[in-house]
Amino acid sequence: MTGTPHPQRTTPQEGTHMSTEYSTDGDVAVIRMAKPPVNGLGHALRVGIADGLDRAAADDSVRAVVITGSDGFFSAGADITEFGSDKATASPNLSELIGRIEDSPKPVVAAVDGTAFGGGLELSLGAHHRVASASSKIGLPEVKLGLIPGAGGTQRLPRLLDPAVVAEIVATGAPRTAAAVARIDGQQLFDEVVDDSADVVQAAVALARSVAGTASVRTRDRAPLAGGDLDAVADKVLRRARGQEAPAVGLDLVRTALTTGFDEGKAAESAAFAKLVTGGQSAALRYAFFAERAARKIPGIDAAVQPRVVERVGVVGAGTMGGGIAMNFLNAGIPVTILEMAQDALDRGLATIRRNYQAQVDKGKLSAEKLEQRMGLLTPSMQYSDLATADLVIEAVFEDMEVKKQVFTRLDEVAKPGAVLASNTSTLDVDAIAEFTDRPADVLGMHFFSPANVMALLEVVRGAKTADDVLVAALDLGKRVGKTPVVSGVCDGFIGNRMLHKYRDAAMALLRAGATPHQVDKAIEGFGFAMGPFRMQDLAGGDIGWAVRKRQYAENPDMPRDEIADELCEMGRYGQKTGAGWYDYESGSRTPKVSTVVHELLERFHHRHGTAKQEFTEEEIAQRLVFALTDEGARILDEGIALRASDIDLVYLAGYGFPRYRGGPMFYADRVGLPAVVEKLRGFHAGDEGWEPAPLLVRRAQEGASLT
Repeated sequence: MTGTPHPQRTTPQEGTHMSTEYSTDGDVAVIRMAKPPVNGLGHALRVGIADGLDRAAADDSVRAVVITGSDGFFSAGADITEFGSDKATASPNLSELIGRIEDSPKPVVAAVDGTAFGGGLELSLGAHHRVASASSKIGLPEVKLGLIPGAGGTQRLPRLLDPAVVAEIVATGAPRTAAAVARIDGQQLFDEVVDDSADVVQAAVALARSVAGTASVRTRDRAPLAGGDLDAVADKVLRRARGQEAPAVGLDLVRTALTTGFDEGKAAESAAFAKLVTGGQSAALRYAFFAERAARKIPGIDAAVQPRVVERVGVVGAGTMGGGIAMNFLNAGIPVTILEMAQDALDRGLATIRRNYQAQVDKGKLSAEKLEQRMGLLTPSMQYSDLATADLVIEAVFEDMEVKKQVFTRLDEVAKPGAVLASNTSTLDVDAIAEFTDRPADVLGMHFFSPANVMALLEVVRGAKTADDVLVAALDLGKRVGKTPVVSGVCDGFIGNRMLHKYRDAAMALLRAGATPHQVDKAIEGFGFAMGPFRMQDLAGGDIGWAVRKRQYAENPDMPRDEIADELCEMGRYGQKTGAGWYDYESGSRTPKVSTVVHELLERFHHRHGTAKQEFTEEEIAQRLVFALTDEGARILDEGIALRASDIDLVYLAGYGFPRYRGGPMFYADRVGLPAVVEKLRGFHAGDEGWEPAPLLVRRAQEGASLT
């Protein structure tokens, strides 16, 4: 995609203004947005475009205008760093600018060469014509920030594209390529879609020249198009967007575009945007957006530190985790050698990887050719020596320190100098693992979450001796393979599982007090979690937690026993894998059924201890679970295990199903108010001798400060 105009009259002084470049190609003016990295439509760029329009209007030799972008971006949309500031609404605001484009006395053509998202797409809708390269992406992703398009997108796009398609674009934020849009019956969004090898700007200039001197039709004056089943789209989208406000609002606005005039619809859109942008969900989603970016910044590491080069990866263990971890690298085109000690285990692992890819092929998400390409990058092995060329080796073996010792001792012998050695441990001491080698600076934790080829979170565990370039390499690699990497210090369970332990403790305390698994799950799922703690345990397998508890009991004989969960496991009820856990499961089904066996187990517990069963509201159940996370998160933050509160929230958003529109346990506590959270926690733990909320929570509450 070249998109380079051939200016005939321009000089650096005359041709550059603010964040735009102005040039002419004969009788066509070209306004190029040049605001790296993504042409965000901040105030300076809006002024530059407006000035370019004025300049073209005042030049009698100019008969038409082309607006385009640069470096693969038409525009990625609004500059959200300006949200809440005077710049966001300063004239010309985006709606005003689009109105000026629409009202231009000379035809305006948008040349879309790359990404046109959000306000960038809305800007192009104001043009009288549009040309795009085939692979250019268009979308309205505002819903991902708890918003809807605010500059006419919900009203103009249904006048150029099937409203059912528009509804899905608005309510999900999912992008489309220009080539895909061009295949939609009746679409009028693009006048022309050119091959990626073509010069998009020159195609736009040619179109602009051909329409110069003719009457332009404004998008706002067009009639909405007929199209597909909007109700069916709404049903599908809203099922997936449970608890979220913006998708439903966006759908309603698309319907409004079909039944009212443009001005009325635009007024409704503006009012809806103003309400959402000041609401809690958008605040949480914008916080999460910035949390992802903050997580990549590690205090104390010089920006000049370069990551160690990783071009080939080794994975020790071809089981569920090892195979899933390997797939991440294969997906990114990185060769992997996968090691097992037994041929049958290796064969099973390879078969599982191929089966997972085949499932994607069957769903149309992957081509058969891509499947073979990825499998071709995978080298099976039963010899540690085959890992000698790997730049990074990740072990994914049984969660036992003696097994880890055996693996890292061998890796220390065979891995090349400078290779990064990583453990996928979810709970064990990474510093102790590093000491099994003579190169502890090369060792760290890379904790993938199951299923590793699907889950976004990657906990990067920084050991006491981990070298800076090793840590940076792990973060860089996490980003390369599409993960959300978050740095953690060393402790039992790191950030996520240490907090999860307290979350499960709170859930078990509710059972001991009289709640049932179904009541607990229903309450937290109503709060917005994808799955409650007992359904999640059944999915993951209760035997995993039981193995951890037995290790902890052995290490700390005075540790209180989890009577209810232990008895459940002693009955062989591990969850879905055994057809019974906290719930019953019919053969071949994953649908949980309330279990009389578990009811009887709980009745025996209450009878044995003489406890009177309490009644709980759904709100109280949800608060007990969420504030347990907040409390342990505050301890983790105070100890320096997490670098910042937003990192803790990111762990729970990316790895544990915490509803993104609530921001995470730390952000949510700030929204509730820390004094109220401390009071609630003390009430929940009344009677627990010596228990106090996390000192950091208490201090921040007393100071009137926040966690985030």
